[in-house]
Amino acid sequence: MAAASWYHRDISRVVAEELLAKAGRDGCFLVRDSESVSGAYALCLLFQRHVHTYRILPDDEGLLSVQTVQGIQAKCFRTLPDLIGAYQQPNNGLVTPLLYPVHRARQADDDDSDGDDGRGSGLVVSGVPGGAGAWLSTPIAGRTPISQQLHQRLEEQVHSSPASDFMGFMAEYLNHHVQLDLEALRHGHPQLRHLSTALVTACRTLHRRVAQEHEIDFTLAGLETLARVFDPPTSPRSPAREQGLLTSDPDLELLLHKISTVNHLLSSLEKKVLKSLQETVSRHNLVLPSVAAASPPAAKPLAVQSFEVKVGKSQRATLTVDVESGTVAITKRAGGPPEEIIPQDKILQLIKYQSVQSKVRLVYDRELQRSLSRDFLFASARKREAFCQLLQLMKIQHSNLDEPDLISVYVGTWNMGSTPPPRSIASWLTSRGLGRTQDETTACIPHDIYVIGTQENSLGDREWVEFLRASLKTLMAIDYRVVALQCLWSIKIVVLVKPEHERRISHVNTSSVKTGIANTLGNKGAVGVSFLFNGTSFGFINCHLASGSEKTHRRNQNYSDILRCLVLGDKQLSAFDLTLRFTHLFWFGDLNYRLDMDVQDILAHVTKKEFEALLAVDQLNLEREKNKVFLRFREGDISFPPTYRYERGSRDSYMWQKFKPTGVRINVPSWCDRILWKSHPETHVVCNSYGCTDDIVTSDHSPVFATFEVGVTSQFVPKKAPGSGPEPLACIEWESIEVIVKTASRSKCYIEFHSYCLEEAQRSGENTSQSCDIPGFLRMGWSTKHLPVLNPILPDLEYLGDQHVLLSVKGVESCESYGECCIAMRSMIGSMAQQFETFLFHRGEETGSIRGWMKVRVPKDRRSTRERLYEWISFEEEDAKPAADTPTCPRPPLQQVRTRPRSLPEPAASYTNPAYFIFEGVP
Repeated sequence: MAAASWYHRDISRVVAEELLAKAGRDGCFLVRDSESVSGAYALCLLFQRHVHTYRILPDDEGLLSVQTVQGIQAKCFRTLPDLIGAYQQPNNGLVTPLLYPVHRARQADDDDSDGDDGRGSGLVVSGVPGGAGAWLSTPIAGRTPISQQLHQRLEEQVHSSPASDFMGFMAEYLNHHVQLDLEALRHGHPQLRHLSTALVTACRTLHRRVAQEHEIDFTLAGLETLARVFDPPTSPRSPAREQGLLTSDPDLELLLHKISTVNHLLSSLEKKVLKSLQETVSRHNLVLPSVAAASPPAAKPLAVQSFEVKVGKSQRATLTVDVESGTVAITKRAGGPPEEIIPQDKILQLIKYQSVQSKVRLVYDRELQRSLSRDFLFASARKREAFCQLLQLMKIQHSNLDEPDLISVYVGTWNMGSTPPPRSIASWLTSRGLGRTQDETTACIPHDIYVIGTQENSLGDREWVEFLRASLKTLMAIDYRVVALQCLWSIKIVVLVKPEHERRISHVNTSSVKTGIANTLGNKGAVGVSFLFNGTSFGFINCHLASGSEKTHRRNQNYSDILRCLVLGDKQLSAFDLTLRFTHLFWFGDLNYRLDMDVQDILAHVTKKEFEALLAVDQLNLEREKNKVFLRFREGDISFPPTYRYERGSRDSYMWQKFKPTGVRINVPSWCDRILWKSHPETHVVCNSYGCTDDIVTSDHSPVFATFEVGVTSQFVPKKAPGSGPEPLACIEWESIEVIVKTASRSKCYIEFHSYCLEEAQRSGENTSQSCDIPGFLRMGWSTKHLPVLNPILPDLEYLGDQHVLLSVKGVESCESYGECCIAMRSMIGSMAQQFETFLFHRGEETGSIRGWMKVRVPKDRRSTRERLYEWISFEEEDAKPAADTPTCPRPPLQQVRTRPRSLPEPAASYTNPAYFIFEGVP
């Protein structure tokens, strides 16, 4: 039955406190789901401007009781309303009786489908009459026996259901389209695309802000009837009543019960139809076709590449890179012999200038104990990047390492507009087109991992995967292996890797979240894949968010729902924010954020390529600036035109008007399709390209691509064999920790410490200091004696430099998190304590700030390390010193030459939220 209005389901602690703060009266209360105990509740109560949270726990018999202060005997109740009613009386162990319930706000209107391209997913219904008898009595030519059987079942059931358009849509599906789903299933594609489209179309009346009750009745009756068609012996039962969460208004109670039943039927119907069709496949012996395994072809050797450069002020030269032989040749006279040939093992460092994007400095060994640094100016920044990528690839191929330090990752996203792709998608897979694109000299260098996300993809699962593999095989001559495929209706994500990396992939997880109508339809939502590449964790999320320029808040809510519900990564880290569970997390898809500008002004800026003016009104950028979504994510520079909404068949013009029976809908050109990422601190990730194609025109969206250079770690093997004596231990010591969280609570807290380098999670004692002088903020401190000394499983510097520690600040009473963070151990290694400071996150929101002092002590005999392959490329500002042909003697340590790469985030200077400065004495 429907929930009482003071029950807010799974809202976060932060949202609950905001609602109570707005209510503002002592005794205001609400109930939400507990974040720490499954099946339990949290009672949140406002008193004297502070929020007090009590856990409501069920016992073995299902009786509910409140955890209150000691000395008060716990009372047990059968229902939650009974419990709330009892605690409205004084002297029950709470700080104040429950006086004023805080009611749930009306939910934001749901989004059913884009409605932008007018194509749908292939289901066309024309002239369906409102009465049931018309479509039941109409003979259908060419109907298959299976369709006839299902249609007969519908006729048998329809007398118990009112006539409605819903039943017409369902009859159309059974007459014409169930056979198509059955055929797709026979070929290994269990997505039931036509059923999904039929349900979206039939349920559109529920999309209104306030659906009429008779519309809900018709939809509910139709769903029950369709369920009986695929499950004749039993009719679907309504979901079990939420124990005792009843409303006092019988009419409202009945309406909410109907809505709840519709949600339940929508979420279960797809599984029921899929099971029925699978049984049909087995019963009629419709076996899946077999695919013969082909032997992988030999990889194409890389051609020798040449670059025209300037040396010094005016002298011209040619740099020739031979990746296969591992050499770089410098030729100053056209047609003449090389002046110098540099073997790859003599190249010490490559320094990219930031002030001159086309300039690079090459540092290499020339003779014993001497090194030479030379500056080269390329024709463009893209040519410089191509040269650097080739040298990086050359280093990797000739490194003789058993496991890689560096891999390349390709991420692509495309809303296919429910139409098949063209025969060739080469420009998409090779990052060619508009924006920051790959140079032709490096475009066909194969990436280690390809991650392809699509939306409105009408192809079957196996058909799409084989199309991608065949396309890559044609381009790269490599038979890529499938790591994972995850689908949600027409939203798909495919992960492919080189054959040699297949053994390095482990702990693969997939998940999906529906965010369509009432979060039960999968026309909108997300699919995700996570895995370990040796010792580095990766997460990839492809999403399709709510459409429409006015739906910014709904898109933000979609993001929050995905963040909360997607089940990926290490289960031991499930209590942490999803964005903290992975070394590298990539989030992409049709995010559907639009431009807040008049369409004619947008078109004028696009024509002039004035993208900065448009990015200033981009909804995603604006929401990120407000810390509403994608906190601390990064995105490459956008230097390509908006990827939506083009006229199909061309990229010359945007189709920004759509004529509908209700009027003209305006779809302004926008960057709907985006790729963002977030990585642990002090890890290596560089975005080498970010753009879109300009020759794939089958959809009203252009495909978008991004490529990344990503540092990875391998399973560490100590160089020193264990001896008979006791092993020396490394230790992580905390001198102090100070936390400021945004909360109206005064609860005592403790800190949990998680890391892959620890045998198990550790926790601190309760905070030793606490103040809440500023409303809405709580400041807590821990001294060194209340913080644990952590002993990593391995004491080696090379191993510890790649590790991170995750911290979670939790309430002692509720065990719920007030915020989580990640700290890199690399910069904390040494005998002296180092200061750290960073944000606290929880469920996608910034909830506070944490700082302190710590050190990682490493035994003297375990301090050897090695330079990573990606560490020999660095960034440096232009300086006034003449560098060309200037020998240096003796060779300086590389650590003194290298500056902090741009891919690493700068350390925070002070508290991140302006409100935290109050505690620092700053006005």
